Amino acid sequence: MRSDASSEVAEVDDGRKAFDFLMGSWNVANRRLVDPLRESAGWREFSTVAVARPLLKGLGNTDSYDSADDSDFHGVTLRLFDPAACLWRIWWASTSRPGHLDPPMEGRFDGSRGVFHGTDTVDGTAVGVRFDWNVDGPDRARWSQSISTDAGAHWLVNFTMRFDRAPS
Repeated sequence: MRSDASSEVAEVDDGRKAFDFLMGSWNVANRRLVDPLRESAGWREFSTVAVARPLLKGLGNTDSYDSADDSDFHGVTLRLFDPAACLWRIWWASTSRPGHLDPPMEGRFDGSRGVFHGTDTVDGTAVGVRFDWNVDGPDRARWSQSISTDAGAHWLVNFTMRFDRAPS
């Protein structure tokens, strides 16, 4: 009897499963700068409910955010994994910029931390954008968005989300 290792299905560990933790429903505490370029403008806090679903047999996912209070905030994310480059691309749209799809962010996870970079324009100012994901366990995660107006020498955190898994 011959053992054929090629008949065994190997688990692919190229980063495509990095967002699997996010699938399902979440209660999200949001904190966002009123003026994304100035910390002195103060923060706005609001709650959302997020639901994440897989797409394309695990090579993508989407999630939607709907206000859980009187903030009337709604958003949607599309994430697609590029197996050739072993990286994720992330697109975002929300009611805070109606009719606008943000340029893609690109990056990957290293363990429980993911870092993604891109560029955008805020109030006519070209900015670098960074997303930071921290997975704190199966039922808790954190995300933040930072912007830089000086090619990454300094970063200003202007949006944070704390995810707590919603009860089943």
